[in-house]
Amino acid sequence: MSEIKLYRVNQSVTELESSKVLLEKNLQKLIEENMETFFGVRFLKSEYVIKDGRMDSIGIDENNCPVIFEYKRNQNENVINQGLFYLDWLLDHKADFKLLVLEKLGPNVADSIEWSAPSVICVAHEFTKYDLHAVNRMNVNIKLVKYRRYKDDLILFEHLNTPSVVTVKPDIEQKQEQKTNSSTYRTHVDNVEMATPEIQEVYEELCDYVESLGDDISKNQLKYYLAYKKIQNFICIEGQMKQLKIYLKLKPDFVADSIPGLSIRDVTNIGHFGTGDLEITIKTLEDLEKAKGLIERTYNEA
Repeated sequence: MSEIKLYRVNQSVTELESSKVLLEKNLQKLIEENMETFFGVRFLKSEYVIKDGRMDSIGIDENNCPVIFEYKRNQNENVINQGLFYLDWLLDHKADFKLLVLEKLGPNVADSIEWSAPSVICVAHEFTKYDLHAVNRMNVNIKLVKYRRYKDDLILFEHLNTPSVVTVKPDIEQKQEQKTNSSTYRTHVDNVEMATPEIQEVYEELCDYVESLGDDISKNQLKYYLAYKKIQNFICIEGQMKQLKIYLKLKPDFVADSIPGLSIRDVTNIGHFGTGDLEITIKTLEDLEKAKGLIERTYNEA
């Protein structure tokens, strides 16, 4: 794997030497105290004890999906297998996780847990090419993150892979809930399948465009929307019968009237699925063309 070089540029150029002086326990504490800044995840608990083990850190991301953190403490430790084990355990013990969220973040978040895309983030000073190959072959939602510590209190996180999220199939309880819900709460996939052929074409073009912006993008297929993210979401897409709604992480004020003919709305204080304060309604390929500049800007700023 390639090594990232970091330089100080002043009157002369000096390479900053990296080290692994940062002890794993100190690294865990640093990440837990700054988890939302580093990874867009709200911290819930350290050393989360279960019957057959102990998760290093656990949190919940902006899509309300559970996130497990595992830190590689020695060369031979297999954090990938540990992460897989804990992920399976979590899916079999949803009530325990919901209780934890209820205690830490309250009933609103606890009732909105998104089980379709739980994930594991493995953090280590080094991963081998075999680790990366194994994760890519497994087709699971595990992200490998390599860190480097530098002088002057600098730390660098290198995200080695961008997994395409494997959506967890709904269990019997979820299926029953979907049946009893009104049509307003059909899943995102259902809405796209029921959309007009014209909207389906626009949807495919939109997804292709977003995915072409960079190879650092992860696709998160959630229950009520599709989210594309780097570290955090930068665009969320909500499918409807005759239109698409996209939500961008941009400040709405500077684009309020900047694109004639495109329906743009500030939804900062308006409830909606997904994240982002700028709503754009897309009905045609022409609308999509007009919106591409804002989508690209959101990607670049994410």
